[in-house]
Amino acid sequence: MTHRIGAERQKCAVAVVGGPTTVIDIGGLRIVADPTFDAPGPKGYLTKLEGPAASEEEIGPVDAVLVSHDVHPDNLDDRGRAFALAAPVVLTGPSTARRLGPPAAGLTPWTTCELLRADGTGHLRVRAVPAVHGPEDGARDEEGNVNCEVTGFVLSGEGLPTVYVSGDNASIGTVAEIARRVAPIDVAVLFAGAARVPAKDGGRPLTLTSERAAAAAAVLGVPVVIPAHYDGWAHFTQGRADLDRAFDDAGLSHVLRGAGHGEWIPLPPRT
Repeated sequence: MTHRIGAERQKCAVAVVGGPTTVIDIGGLRIVADPTFDAPGPKGYLTKLEGPAASEEEIGPVDAVLVSHDVHPDNLDDRGRAFALAAPVVLTGPSTARRLGPPAAGLTPWTTCELLRADGTGHLRVRAVPAVHGPEDGARDEEGNVNCEVTGFVLSGEGLPTVYVSGDNASIGTVAEIARRVAPIDVAVLFAGAARVPAKDGGRPLTLTSERAAAAAAVLGVPVVIPAHYDGWAHFTQGRADLDRAFDDAGLSHVLRGAGHGEWIPLPPRT
């Protein structure tokens, strides 16, 4: 039985509310990744097709917001930005933190921030990890980023499952590095959708394709994969049916989890 998201906290669960926007209840805390709450419509050179399955009011107060990057409206739109800046803390990359301002804190890859757990049992560790927002050989900016700075996150704590939130990453090599340095990971929230923009990198995927998402799951050796960022925007070129097919082809259907948008997916105990 699934339960729809509301202000009541879950013991340990994830709900995807549309696009990349993911709510994670863990250690008594409520964390939201990449909030996007605007109504459908044109967003510059991108087009939003569907609104979120839950509003800011339904999600209620949060303890922290994770922002993979701020320069693309499919990961942080106008209402999502207001939602993030109203949170007690926003964790993101250094350049993004400078643009957002307080309460944003910038984390370089492999550094950690500790949040006091609401269940009274220590801290939730939030570790920044790298992401590559496009092909490995794509054009890089002055900071060495493909497309822009993007940050992934790993959440962990005593007695809790370790949760990886990929952000907009298209690189299996980056996933392999995370697997080497952070394993074991119990749950991977993978941003997929094979996002493509014709003017960028020749229209090659800027996020994981369905096949690469299955490969990432295999590299991580993760027992649970929760897909996000695969619907709701016109530049996402692969959807849930493509993910199901790719994971089945790879013999990994048993790790792929899903529920209707806005419905809780319980997380397994720590490995």
